[in-house]
Amino acid sequence: MSTYFLTGADLTTDRLVLRPWPAGDLTAVLDGSRSAGWADDFPAEGDRVIAGVIDGRPDLLGAYGHRQIVERESGLVVGSIGLFWPPSDGVVELGYGVVPSRRGLGYAPEATRALVEFALTAPEVSVVRATVELANPASVRVLEKAGLRRTGGDAATAEYRSVR
Repeated sequence: MSTYFLTGADLTTDRLVLRPWPAGDLTAVLDGSRSAGWADDFPAEGDRVIAGVIDGRPDLLGAYGHRQIVERESGLVVGSIGLFWPPSDGVVELGYGVVPSRRGLGYAPEATRALVEFALTAPEVSVVRATVELANPASVRVLEKAGLRRTGGDAATAEYRSVR
C-alpha cells in the first residue's frame, strides 16, 4: 500500500503535501522576505541552505528533486525535504527538516516515507541513503520510523538506507 498519492508534481500523504519549491518562495527565502503561506518559523536555517543550493540549479527541482513540506490542514509550509539528484551508481541521498513549531508531530517520518517510496520508483534508483549525526537523536528516530535501516557509520554519524 502506498504512503502517498501523486497529483501533478505533488506527493500527498495523510497530513502533508510535498510540492516542488515555487520560484517565488526560493527568491523570498534568499532575499529574507516572508510569505503568508509559511509557518511563522519557516524558513529554518536548513531551508535557507537548501534554497541557496537550489538557486541556479533547476535540475534540483525536477520530479525527484527538492520539495517543500506543506501541512494540509493549514496550507502552511512547515519544512523541506529532498533528494540530491542525480543518483550515483543507483544511490540517491535524502535530506529533510521540519520547523521547530511542527516537530514531534510525526511530519518528518511521514514525509520521508513518502519521498523514499517515490524515489524507489525511479528506474535509476535502487537505494535511498541518509547520513545523520548521532548527536541528533531526533533525526535518527525519524529515519527509523520512516523504515530506513542503519547500514554503517562511525563514532559521529550513522548511515541509513532503504533498498528497492
